Amino acid sequence: MVGIHMIDLTRACRRTADVLAAVTDDQLSAPTPCEEMRLDELLVHIGGLCLAFTAAARKEFGPLTDTPPQVGVQALDDDWRASYPARLAALADSYADPSAWQGMTRAGGVDFPGEVGGLIALTEVVVHGWDVARATGQPYDVDAATAAAVLPHVTQSAAEGPVEGLFGPAVPVSDDAPVLDRIVGLTGRDPGWPTR
Repeated sequence: MVGIHMIDLTRACRRTADVLAAVTDDQLSAPTPCEEMRLDELLVHIGGLCLAFTAAARKEFGPLTDTPPQVGVQALDDDWRASYPARLAALADSYADPSAWQGMTRAGGVDFPGEVGGLIALTEVVVHGWDVARATGQPYDVDAATAAAVLPHVTQSAAEGPVEGLFGPAVPVSDDAPVLDRIVGLTGRDPGWPTR
């Protein structure tokens, strides 16, 4: 597997699962830093992206990988408190297989190299984990290895400009700010949200 740069998604997926587990029912209609998404809609998005990128990692192409995400169309699964953390664990497991990082794959109807798919999946887990934590008043952090993988990815994405339905225009954040603040700023989020 020379040349394949694998990244461990386990800690990021576990951290986001922990944040999901602490969400209370009365918080489900709360606003989030993820523009135009209420918390319940964001949770649905996280559950769906886990399925889509697990299928992408396994090269199991079909409706899960070929359909762009749609906000506000689906309701939270009744068992989301158990099923969404399980989906996050399955996502991490799927990217523990070296074949996930090889060849071409697809998610949201877009084709890209497997290695790019892994980075997108990791970035989505981290940024949306932060979104949920911020919307519910929870702490959120990333380990150094995860930050070292995500920061260059979002830096490159920001340099290429906003991506419709994915990231907004970068929010200026100082170079000496905490790494997670720089990551979320590059995805169009205000690290100080909701204080405006």
